[in-house]
Amino acid sequence: MASGTEVRVLAVRNAARSGAGRLPSWFADEGITLVEVDGARAPDRPDGWAAVLLLGGGFLPDDDARAPWLPAQRALARRAVADGVPLLGICLGAQVLALAAGGTVRGAHGEPERGSCTVALRAEAATDPLFRWLPRRFPVIQNHRDQITRLPPGAVHLAANEACPVQAFRLGRCAWGVQFHPEADADRLLRWDEAALAGEGLDLAGLRERALAAEPASAAAARALVAAFAAVAREHAGSRTGVAAGPENAWNGARPPG
Repeated sequence: MASGTEVRVLAVRNAARSGAGRLPSWFADEGITLVEVDGARAPDRPDGWAAVLLLGGGFLPDDDARAPWLPAQRALARRAVADGVPLLGICLGAQVLALAAGGTVRGAHGEPERGSCTVALRAEAATDPLFRWLPRRFPVIQNHRDQITRLPPGAVHLAANEACPVQAFRLGRCAWGVQFHPEADADRLLRWDEAALAGEGLDLAGLRERALAAEPASAAAARALVAAFAAVAREHAGSRTGVAAGPENAWNGARPPG
C-alpha cells in the first residue's frame, strides 16, 4: 500500500469473552488496524473495510432470540462473499458463514473439542491462498460442541480431524471459515470454567498442560494464517484505492513458512 494509507479490518465480537485476543497486535505487525465492535453495532455490509473477521460465541449461528444481531451478521457474510471482500470466520463466525451461504450447522453434535487439538490439511489446501503456508498437521485451540455438518454449495473443504470433519473451508475467492481459534493462546484456558469441564469428564489442569506444551507450534501456525489473511486484505484494499500491494509489503517482510 502507499505510504500513509491505513488498512482497516472489521472484527465483529459476538460475546464479551470471545474477543480478538492476540490478533490486534499481529495485524498491527502486518500494517493493518483491527477495529473490534460488538455484534449489535456491526454493519450488515462490508462497505469501506479491507476485510472482515467474525469472532466466536457460545450459541448457534441462527439463535436470533439470544443474539438478535445475527440476521445482520449473516447478511454481512453473504455480502462479503458476493462483493469479494476478504472474510475470516472463527468458530461461531465460521458457522455463521456456512449457514448464511446454504450450509448446515448442528448443535451439540459429535464429540466436543476442548483445549489443544490437532487438525490436518486436506489436499485442497495445497493451492489455497491461506492454508498452503501451514504445516500438513498442526495444533490449535478448540472450544466447541456445535459443528458444521454440511458445507455450502461450492465451498472448498480445507482441513479436518476425526472429532470434527469440517475444521476449515473456503467459500468463493476469499472467504474462509475455521472451527478452531487462531486468536487464542494457551493462557485463554485460565478463564475456562473448571466445574463445567468436569461435568464433561475433562480435567482443566490437564488441558492447560497440553495447551502450554503445544503453544509454540500452535502460535506459529496461527501466525502464518494471520499473515496470509493480512496479505489478502492488503491486496483488496489496494484494489479499492488503485494502489497495488507490492512485494516489498508482502508478509511484512517475511513469508509464512511453507
